[in-house]
Amino acid sequence: MDDTQRTQIEAAAFRRLLQHLMQDRPDAQNIDMMNLAGFCRNCLSRWYQEAAAEAGISLSKSESREIVYGMPYEEWRDTHQTEASAAKLAAFDTAFAQNVGKTD
Repeated sequence: MDDTQRTQIEAAAFRRLLQHLMQDRPDAQNIDMMNLAGFCRNCLSRWYQEAAAEAGISLSKSESREIVYGMPYEEWRDTHQTEASAAKLAAFDTAFAQNVGKTD
């Protein structure tokens, strides 16, 4: 596999991940993803924005979130996000402390 093929395959896998998170499993809450895996859709959008910047392309936080969420973030949040329980918020505090710097 050459570098071009690898990049094309990685891009296809990333697009499939976004499709899975946005279309197939919008019920998977960001807080649950953070608690379990240490990253969420917002992390993906930040990484996308950072990669664009490294390539000399300027994307706002809002623009990168719309790419990852497939719609404006506020629309996705209002449609799919649920209120986090106290237990989930406490687990998030623990998970966040463990993952600080690991997802950057």
